[in-house]
Amino acid sequence: MSGPIPDNVVVVVPAFNEQDTITAVVEDLLSHFSRVVCVDDGSRDSTAQRALRAGAYVLSHPFNLGQGAALATGIVWCLQDPDVRAIVTFDADGQHLAIDAVAAYECWRTERVDVVLGSRFLNKKSEVPPAKLAMLRVATSFTRFTTGLPVTDTHNGLRVLGRKAAGSLRLRHSGMTHASELLSDIQAEGLTWREVPVEIVYTPSRRGGQSVWNSVNIFFDLVWRGSR
Repeated sequence: MSGPIPDNVVVVVPAFNEQDTITAVVEDLLSHFSRVVCVDDGSRDSTAQRALRAGAYVLSHPFNLGQGAALATGIVWCLQDPDVRAIVTFDADGQHLAIDAVAAYECWRTERVDVVLGSRFLNKKSEVPPAKLAMLRVATSFTRFTTGLPVTDTHNGLRVLGRKAAGSLRLRHSGMTHASELLSDIQAEGLTWREVPVEIVYTPSRRGGQSVWNSVNIFFDLVWRGSR
Protein backbone atom coordinates (compact mmCIF):
# COMPACT_ATOMS: atom_id res chain seq x y z
CA MET A 1 0.00 0.00 0.00
CA SER A 2 1.51 3.29 -1.09
CA GLY A 3 -0.54 5.52 1.22
CA PRO A 4 -4.11 6.35 2.25
CA ILE A 5 -6.79 5.53 -0.28
CA PRO A 6 -8.09 8.86 -1.65
CA ASP A 7 -11.69 9.90 -1.09
CA ASN A 8 -12.38 9.81 -4.83
CA VAL A 9 -12.64 6.01 -4.44
CA VAL A 10 -16.09 4.96 -3.17
CA VAL A 11 -17.27 1.54 -1.96
CA VAL A 12 -20.81 0.50 -2.91
CA VAL A 13 -22.41 -2.17 -0.72
CA PRO A 14 -25.80 -3.54 -1.86
CA ALA A 15 -27.69 -4.99 1.09
CA PHE A 16 -30.94 -6.83 1.70
CA ASN A 17 -31.84 -7.93 5.25
CA GLU A 18 -28.22 -7.95 6.42
CA GLN A 19 -28.65 -6.43 9.89
CA ASP A 20 -26.46 -9.11 11.48
CA THR A 21 -23.40 -8.34 9.34
CA ILE A 22 -23.71 -4.82 7.94
CA THR A 23 -22.19 -2.99 10.92
CA ALA A 24 -18.97 -5.01 10.85
CA VAL A 25 -18.79 -4.82 7.06
CA VAL A 26 -19.09 -1.02 7.00
CA GLU A 27 -16.72 -0.50 9.91
CA ASP A 28 -14.07 -2.75 8.36
CA LEU A 29 -14.33 -0.93 5.04
CA LEU A 30 -14.12 2.49 6.70
CA SER A 31 -10.85 1.49 8.33
CA HIS A 32 -9.38 1.61 4.81
CA PHE A 33 -11.75 3.66 2.63
CA SER A 34 -13.16 7.08 3.50
CA ARG A 35 -16.49 6.72 1.66
CA VAL A 36 -18.86 3.76 1.83
CA VAL A 37 -22.36 3.79 0.32
CA CYS A 38 -24.84 1.15 1.44
CA VAL A 39 -27.79 0.63 -0.91
CA ASP A 40 -30.56 -0.81 1.22
CA ASP A 41 -32.61 -2.88 -1.22
CA GLY A 42 -35.97 -2.78 0.56
CA SER A 43 -34.82 -4.54 3.72
CA ARG A 44 -37.46 -5.45 6.28
CA ASP A 45 -35.01 -5.31 9.17
CA SER A 46 -32.66 -2.66 10.57
CA THR A 47 -30.02 -2.92 7.86
CA ALA A 48 -30.32 0.72 6.80
CA GLN A 49 -30.24 2.11 10.33
CA ARG A 50 -27.23 0.03 11.31
CA ALA A 51 -25.32 0.95 8.17
CA LEU A 52 -25.98 4.62 8.85
CA ARG A 53 -24.84 4.34 12.46
CA ALA A 54 -21.69 2.55 11.32
CA GLY A 55 -20.78 5.55 9.15
CA ALA A 56 -22.03 4.70 5.67
CA TYR A 57 -24.06 6.86 3.36
CA VAL A 58 -27.38 5.08 2.89
CA LEU A 59 -29.57 4.97 -0.22
CA SER A 60 -32.85 3.07 0.10
CA HIS A 61 -35.13 1.28 -2.35
CA PRO A 62 -38.78 1.30 -1.23
CA PHE A 63 -38.99 -2.45 -1.92
CA ASN A 64 -36.65 -5.26 -2.93
CA LEU A 65 -35.48 -4.92 -6.55
CA GLY A 66 -32.48 -7.26 -6.59
CA GLN A 67 -28.73 -6.92 -6.25
CA GLY A 68 -28.22 -5.75 -9.83
CA ALA A 69 -30.64 -2.88 -9.31
CA ALA A 70 -29.00 -1.98 -5.99
CA LEU A 71 -25.58 -1.83 -7.61
CA ALA A 72 -26.94 0.30 -10.44
CA THR A 73 -28.40 2.75 -7.91
CA GLY A 74 -25.09 3.00 -6.07
CA ILE A 75 -23.04 3.41 -9.23
CA VAL A 76 -25.29 6.14 -10.63
CA TRP A 77 -25.15 7.98 -7.28
CA CYS A 78 -21.35 7.82 -7.23
CA LEU A 79 -20.98 9.03 -10.81
CA GLN A 80 -22.92 12.18 -9.98
CA ASP A 81 -19.74 13.31 -8.24
CA PRO A 82 -17.32 14.31 -11.04
CA ASP A 83 -14.34 13.71 -8.75
CA VAL A 84 -15.03 9.99 -8.28
CA ARG A 85 -12.38 7.98 -10.13
CA ALA A 86 -13.18 4.43 -9.05
CA ILE A 87 -16.01 2.41 -7.48
CA VAL A 88 -15.43 -0.71 -5.41
CA THR A 89 -18.35 -3.14 -5.14
CA PHE A 90 -18.54 -5.26 -1.99
CA ASP A 91 -21.12 -7.69 -0.62
CA ALA A 92 -22.91 -7.04 2.67
CA ASP A 93 -23.05 -10.60 4.00
CA GLY A 94 -19.62 -10.63 5.62
CA GLN A 95 -18.08 -13.09 3.16
CA HIS A 96 -15.61 -10.59 1.71
CA LEU A 97 -12.52 -9.18 3.46
CA ALA A 98 -11.82 -5.45 3.42
CA ILE A 99 -8.11 -6.11 2.93
CA ASP A 100 -8.95 -7.89 -0.33
CA ALA A 101 -10.82 -4.77 -1.47
CA VAL A 102 -7.68 -2.76 -0.74
CA ALA A 103 -5.57 -5.20 -2.78
CA ALA A 104 -8.04 -4.99 -5.66
CA TYR A 105 -7.87 -1.19 -5.56
CA GLU A 106 -4.06 -1.33 -5.57
CA CYS A 107 -4.17 -3.57 -8.64
CA TRP A 108 -6.47 -1.08 -10.37
CA ARG A 109 -4.20 1.82 -9.43
CA THR A 110 -0.91 0.23 -10.44
CA GLU A 111 -2.02 -1.82 -13.47
CA ARG A 112 -4.11 1.06 -14.87
CA VAL A 113 -6.87 -1.25 -16.09
CA ASP A 114 -10.55 -0.40 -16.41
CA VAL A 115 -11.84 -3.23 -14.20
CA VAL A 116 -10.44 -5.48 -11.49
CA LEU A 117 -12.38 -8.66 -10.72
CA GLY A 118 -12.08 -10.70 -7.54
CA SER A 119 -11.68 -14.46 -7.87
CA ARG A 120 -12.02 -17.03 -5.10
CA PHE A 121 -10.30 -19.59 -7.33
CA LEU A 122 -6.92 -17.87 -7.63
CA ASN A 123 -5.94 -19.03 -4.16
CA LYS A 124 -6.83 -21.97 -1.95
CA LYS A 125 -8.13 -20.03 1.05
CA SER A 126 -11.82 -20.13 0.14
CA GLU A 127 -13.36 -23.42 1.24
CA VAL A 128 -16.29 -23.47 -1.16
CA PRO A 129 -19.09 -25.93 -0.25
CA PRO A 130 -19.03 -28.81 -2.78
CA ALA A 131 -22.49 -28.20 -4.27
CA LYS A 132 -21.82 -24.51 -4.74
CA LEU A 133 -18.36 -25.24 -6.16
CA ALA A 134 -19.82 -27.53 -8.82
CA MET A 135 -22.44 -25.00 -9.86
CA LEU A 136 -19.91 -22.13 -9.91
CA ARG A 137 -17.62 -24.16 -12.14
CA VAL A 138 -20.46 -24.79 -14.60
CA ALA A 139 -21.54 -21.13 -14.53
CA THR A 140 -17.96 -19.95 -15.06
CA SER A 141 -17.46 -22.29 -18.02
CA PHE A 142 -20.71 -21.10 -19.55
CA THR A 143 -19.73 -17.45 -19.08
CA ARG A 144 -16.29 -18.02 -20.59
CA PHE A 145 -17.97 -19.59 -23.62
CA THR A 146 -20.58 -16.85 -24.09
CA THR A 147 -18.38 -13.81 -23.37
CA GLY A 148 -14.97 -14.97 -24.55
CA LEU A 149 -13.40 -13.72 -21.32
CA PRO A 150 -11.06 -16.25 -19.67
CA VAL A 151 -12.28 -15.46 -16.16
CA THR A 152 -11.90 -17.94 -13.30
CA ASP A 153 -14.85 -16.76 -11.17
CA THR A 154 -18.18 -15.59 -12.55
CA HIS A 155 -20.23 -14.39 -9.60
CA ASN A 156 -17.90 -12.57 -7.25
CA GLY A 157 -19.23 -9.35 -5.79
CA LEU A 158 -15.82 -7.82 -5.05
CA ARG A 159 -14.59 -5.76 -7.97
CA VAL A 160 -13.18 -2.34 -8.84
CA LEU A 161 -14.65 -0.26 -11.65
CA GLY A 162 -12.80 2.72 -13.00
CA ARG A 163 -14.99 5.68 -13.88
CA LYS A 164 -14.93 4.86 -17.60
CA ALA A 165 -16.03 1.29 -16.93
CA ALA A 166 -18.70 2.27 -14.40
CA GLY A 167 -20.19 4.74 -16.85
CA SER A 168 -20.30 2.24 -19.72
CA LEU A 169 -21.97 -0.66 -17.90
CA ARG A 170 -25.60 -1.42 -18.66
CA LEU A 171 -26.98 -3.50 -15.81
CA ARG A 172 -30.28 -4.42 -17.38
CA HIS A 173 -31.00 -7.39 -15.14
CA SER A 174 -32.05 -6.43 -11.61
CA GLY A 175 -31.24 -9.82 -10.05
CA MET A 176 -28.07 -11.86 -9.63
CA THR A 177 -27.48 -12.33 -13.37
CA HIS A 178 -26.08 -8.79 -13.40
CA ALA A 179 -22.63 -10.29 -12.67
CA SER A 180 -22.58 -12.11 -16.00
CA GLU A 181 -24.03 -9.08 -17.78
CA LEU A 182 -21.16 -7.05 -16.39
CA LEU A 183 -18.65 -9.47 -17.91
CA SER A 184 -20.47 -9.30 -21.24
CA ASP A 185 -20.23 -5.51 -21.13
CA ILE A 186 -16.49 -5.69 -20.42
CA GLN A 187 -16.08 -7.70 -23.59
CA ALA A 188 -18.48 -5.60 -25.68
CA GLU A 189 -16.91 -2.29 -24.62
CA GLY A 190 -13.33 -3.52 -25.02
CA LEU A 191 -12.49 -2.70 -21.40
CA THR A 192 -9.19 -3.82 -19.93
CA TRP A 193 -9.36 -6.06 -16.88
CA ARG A 194 -7.43 -8.15 -14.38
CA GLU A 195 -8.38 -10.74 -11.79
CA VAL A 196 -7.01 -10.74 -8.24
CA PRO A 197 -7.26 -13.49 -5.61
CA VAL A 198 -9.81 -12.89 -2.86
CA GLU A 199 -10.93 -15.02 0.03
CA ILE A 200 -14.60 -15.87 0.52
CA VAL A 201 -15.48 -16.71 4.11
CA TYR A 202 -18.25 -19.32 4.14
CA THR A 203 -20.18 -19.90 7.34
CA PRO A 204 -22.85 -22.54 8.05
CA SER A 205 -26.15 -20.68 7.81
CA ARG A 206 -29.54 -20.83 6.15
CA ARG A 207 -28.38 -18.27 3.59
CA GLY A 208 -25.40 -20.44 2.71
CA GLY A 209 -27.79 -23.20 1.66
CA GLN A 210 -29.93 -20.86 -0.36
CA SER A 211 -26.92 -19.57 -2.27
CA VAL A 212 -26.61 -22.91 -4.04
CA TRP A 213 -30.16 -22.52 -5.36
CA ASN A 214 -29.30 -18.97 -6.37
CA SER A 215 -26.47 -20.39 -8.45
CA VAL A 216 -28.86 -22.83 -10.11
CA ASN A 217 -31.31 -20.03 -10.87
CA ILE A 218 -28.53 -17.86 -12.27
CA PHE A 219 -27.31 -20.62 -14.58
CA PHE A 220 -30.72 -21.42 -16.05
CA ASP A 221 -31.53 -17.73 -16.40
CA LEU A 222 -28.29 -17.24 -18.33
CA VAL A 223 -29.13 -20.16 -20.63
CA TRP A 224 -32.64 -18.82 -21.25
CA ARG A 225 -31.44 -15.30 -21.92
CA GLY A 226 -28.63 -16.54 -24.16
CA SER A 227 -31.06 -18.48 -26.30
CA ARG A 228 -33.30 -15.50 -26.97
